[in-house]
Amino acid sequence: MYEYISGKITDLAPTYAVIEAGGVGYYLNISLQTFSAIEGSESARLYVHFAVREDAQLFFGFATKLERELFRLLISVSGVGGNTARMILSTYSTSELRNIIATENAVLLKNVKGLGLKTAQKIIVELSGKMLDLGTEGEVFVPTAAPDNAVMSEAVSALLMLGFQKAASEKAVKAILSESPSVSVEDAVRQALRRL
Repeated sequence: MYEYISGKITDLAPTYAVIEAGGVGYYLNISLQTFSAIEGSESARLYVHFAVREDAQLFFGFATKLERELFRLLISVSGVGGNTARMILSTYSTSELRNIIATENAVLLKNVKGLGLKTAQKIIVELSGKMLDLGTEGEVFVPTAAPDNAVMSEAVSALLMLGFQKAASEKAVKAILSESPSVSVEDAVRQALRRL
């Protein structure tokens, strides 16, 4: 129904973007991959997946068609919803996810919050043959270094939006910043997701 939404970014956070197109502001749920791709831009074109549920109509936005296709493959697996798929794509880049599925590494995949070993194994079994059908579209990944306090506050804010406790999020991000002070916001959140 919708292929993409292109327009001015009026609001942006690690979990969502609001894009104004034709005088209408569209609220799109995004992953950290997409956030890092459009962060600092005034406008963007996000490829859209429109989900209609009994209680809501949701837009999920993606910086690349490849990320959207991976999202669609993930939600095709029984027991994997839009938010779980978005969490998986926030934890692992598209190439990392494809490698995890290709190598059948369910233990690594289950590190995603809210994903158990059985569901991780199910994802691998159902998607292992479908990964070959996907193209090799270029990854959009541009890490940007920011001052520690800005990285700290943005990363903790992103983790809170994803449903983690404030104290645990701050502890994880502080540990990551002490290990690698020049880490980008996206990498800090990714590493924290693996630790929490």
